[in-house]
Amino acid sequence: MLTYFQIYLFIAFAAITAFYAYRGYNRIYKNIKLGKPENLTDNPSQRLRNMLLVALGQKKMFKNMTPAILHLMIYVGFVITQVELIEVFIDGFTGHHRIIYHAVENIPALRSFYVFTISFIEVISIFVFIATVAFLTRRWLLKVPRLNMPELQGFPIIDATIILASEIYLLTCIFSMNTADMAMHNGEYGFLVSGMLMPLFDGMTYTSIHYVERIGWWGHLFGVFAFLCYLPYSKHLHILLAFPNTYFARLTPKGYIANMPEITKEIKLMMNPDAAYAAPAEQPAEPVKFGAKDVFDLSWKNLMDAYSCTECGRCTAACPANQTGKLLSPRKIMMDTRDRLEEVGSKIADNKGVWNDDGKSLIENGYISVEELRACTTCNACVEECPVMISPLDIIVQLRRNLIMEESNAPAEWTGMFANMENNGAPWQFSQQDRLNWVKE
Repeated sequence: MLTYFQIYLFIAFAAITAFYAYRGYNRIYKNIKLGKPENLTDNPSQRLRNMLLVALGQKKMFKNMTPAILHLMIYVGFVITQVELIEVFIDGFTGHHRIIYHAVENIPALRSFYVFTISFIEVISIFVFIATVAFLTRRWLLKVPRLNMPELQGFPIIDATIILASEIYLLTCIFSMNTADMAMHNGEYGFLVSGMLMPLFDGMTYTSIHYVERIGWWGHLFGVFAFLCYLPYSKHLHILLAFPNTYFARLTPKGYIANMPEITKEIKLMMNPDAAYAAPAEQPAEPVKFGAKDVFDLSWKNLMDAYSCTECGRCTAACPANQTGKLLSPRKIMMDTRDRLEEVGSKIADNKGVWNDDGKSLIENGYISVEELRACTTCNACVEECPVMISPLDIIVQLRRNLIMEESNAPAEWTGMFANMENNGAPWQFSQQDRLNWVKE
């Protein structure tokens, strides 16, 4: 009876998780698809290299050693502990208990390897616990500046705390399960850390210890299922999206800003007026838009960037505009883009796949302000610092282009410079004929 109960309950948990997780991840996929098409499939070998070095190898994390090492401890622990989770899943589906162990217990070499693997996972879990406590300390006690900026107030800081608390919860479940299992079997398994914790169960009855083991087993399983459902609503979605995001990162030189085809075409016609009369102008299917005003005007890669943001704040900490007290925070740019995309996606879903203009856009309306966009120096520091190859600069440039070219919204100093460049071919207010007069002095 207990075996069948375990199987049915496991299948029920798994089915509920699959349903809600699919809804969450499918929502993310549909929202990213709202972006404009962009072909980022060239040079697959370089893209694969970027993904392995940056997403898997965390190459860019090690510019700041302390958080990099702490993050590496949690990352390695997260990956390695999935090995023990495999056995938990198999046990749940089959109704057995430590099915892999019992399959190899009479084969000394395999049994020793099994015990070593679980013991190694437990040692790694201790380091994960230390790193998790360190991250909580940095955020709540030391109050590291980049982790306590205005854009993180509210859900973002709660989200980060939930994930860190979940790590401690899962570790507690793992050690409760393993240590109680060891105590029930008089240390038969020989796990390293659990063996040291066995005295905690001295004096407890076999039944009580068994309850602790079952609570740890089911608690760990439930925690994993809950984490899978929660992930699409958390900044920790980067656990998954870091891999495609680094693979599809642009391979253009650092600092490169793409030209607008419509403007390039006009300039070429200005340089060669005869070409303007060579063929009748083609009327575009839709009015030409310059830059981006809302999430629909950004590419799907820009939108994936927004969902991949780890909210670590390295971009903002490196931003010279932010350092000098300007309002600009590249991290906030990405968070605002994601929030607006979530709002748009939710309204489309509520309206059965149809978008009705809500009169809002990514610029202003509680999202990205004009002051933030004007503060950017396009220095590329934010792009250089990002550990998952996100480009806040690309979004800033596109939004600023829309302000200037569609809304005629530019400071007087910029407008004067634009007029001089258009009339004189230079930012300065004198004619081209007088440009070299200074050599006569």
